[in-house]
Amino acid sequence: MPEPKYTLEFYKDSDGRQPVRDWLRDDLDRSKARALGVAMFHILQQEGVGVCATEYGKPISKGLFEFRLRHSAQEMLHNLGVLPADEPRAQGKEHILLRVYCHAYGNKVILLLAGYDKGEAPSKQREQKEIRTAQTRMRDFQGRMAESTYES
Repeated sequence: MPEPKYTLEFYKDSDGRQPVRDWLRDDLDRSKARALGVAMFHILQQEGVGVCATEYGKPISKGLFEFRLRHSAQEMLHNLGVLPADEPRAQGKEHILLRVYCHAYGNKVILLLAGYDKGEAPSKQREQKEIRTAQTRMRDFQGRMAESTYES
């Protein structure tokens, strides 16, 4: 298994909360959280913002991109060739439609800003709300980074 080319970081708000980590841990069921973990490790940490050239990503606005997942963990591992081709696939198809909004910065770091289960909340209004949240968090992060650089 190759070493990850990118490091993932969770956005921290001014109170030290990590909204994406909380969402993964508290809101997603185990199978969806596992699928997203597998995808982030095998795809996002390898491709970074390059996922935008694949089915797994989409540019949103300057500095912001979307990481998208439509596959279960087992489907991902089969598709990536991690599981042997002769290993049986899971019965039935789990409906997965997850989104994580990200910002690439520094020396190959991907900041995880916001995420939601689009399968459970497919409306355009919800999608726009999550994008606005990610943009607000990105501006907050960039502002705090600029302040810390200025103070150094």
